[in-house]
Amino acid sequence: MGVVGIRELKARASEVIRRVREHSETIDVTHHGKVVARVVPVSRSSSAKRTPAWSTLDRVAREIGASWPKGRSATSAVREGRRDL
Repeated sequence: MGVVGIRELKARASEVIRRVREHSETIDVTHHGKVVARVVPVSRSSSAKRTPAWSTLDRVAREIGASWPKGRSATSAVREGRRDL
């Protein structure tokens, strides 16, 4: 695990991020010698876990689009729904 001061991080942010990205290194960021933040690589499994949510939203959008009445805007549907409240 690497350690970098906040001023050094500001000056060399691209290099620090490259270390995290390419070497999966975790870097602690310090301010006056105390750790205040940690830059960690995102694991491939973390990003894979998010993908199904987006694919579910895409599927729902397709289903709504397939049955949406022609000539009716989403804006008018929302306005109509608000009137019902």
